[in-house]
Amino acid sequence: MKFMMLMIPAIYQGGKKVDPGFSPDPKKMEEMGRFNDNLPKGFKLESLNGLHPVATGARVAFKNGKATVTDGPYIEAKEVLGGYWLLDAPSKEEVVKWAQRCPADPGDVIEIRQIFTEADFAVKR
Repeated sequence: MKFMMLMIPAIYQGGKKVDPGFSPDPKKMEEMGRFNDNLPKGFKLESLNGLHPVATGARVAFKNGKATVTDGPYIEAKEVLGGYWLLDAPSKEEVVKWAQRCPADPGDVIEIRQIFTEADFAVKR
């Protein structure tokens, strides 16, 4: 089964104003690097990446059949992704166990979601 772990850093939660030049603490990044290096001991690690700060991104929202684009530092959201891990694992419970080992900061959240596969959409006959 494939799962995605999504990191939602505390700094982006609750509608806080975030410095557009924000970057994570290098020591915390080293700790996260060690955590990431150990993940393949438990699962097949398909991909992992941190994401640049929201100030460098864009958001496309849809309402009444129209798309609205908000660029960079003007994006406001209650929660913003800081990074992700894409794993092939035997169960959600195993992924949860590993997520609990993450060197996350107080208030950070990791959301775990199973990924749909073609088999999930296959027509049953």
